[in-house]
Amino acid sequence: MAKQTLIFVTGNANKLKEVKSILLDGAKPIEIESQALDIPEIQGSTQEVATDKCRRAAELLGGPCITEDTALCFEALRGLPGPYIKYFLADLGHEGLNSLLVGFPTKAAWALCTFAYSAGPGSDPVLFEGRTDGTIVPARGPGVFGWDAVFEPAGTGLTYAEMPADQKNKISHRYKALEKLREFLHSLD
Repeated sequence: MAKQTLIFVTGNANKLKEVKSILLDGAKPIEIESQALDIPEIQGSTQEVATDKCRRAAELLGGPCITEDTALCFEALRGLPGPYIKYFLADLGHEGLNSLLVGFPTKAAWALCTFAYSAGPGSDPVLFEGRTDGTIVPARGPGVFGWDAVFEPAGTGLTYAEMPADQKNKISHRYKALEKLREFLHSLD
């Protein structure tokens, strides 16, 4: 991967800040630049969405890039809302996400992050996933970054929104996926 600029395709400033913080930390920092592209999102699994988005982004950019797709999956709903969480959140809000689980015996959930890397046009994207198990709880903490206020990772007693960034960035689904991506990129050197 040496000597080429890696582009992270996102228009989400909060996500970009988090990804930069994670990739610049540690013994093998990776610098990225971002670019927002208008790429239609297909319907499908998190993996299908990430693969398609990355393939299209590499074609538009004419070079290597990474894309990311995040899912919030409710055990009681057999993995829904999954990759459609941003639409559920936009329509229902934090309270509505909790309401989806009323009457179910479990509030268990998992956060799933899938990064896709493409070496450029014509290259099949490689996927890197990270998963954090937890529980859906009534919103706590600042509600400024997606569903962070309603997801409490197992064993923490805090929602993602209540955690300092450095704590979240050491346990999150995004961190776990990015560590796999980092390892892969350094294996290309």
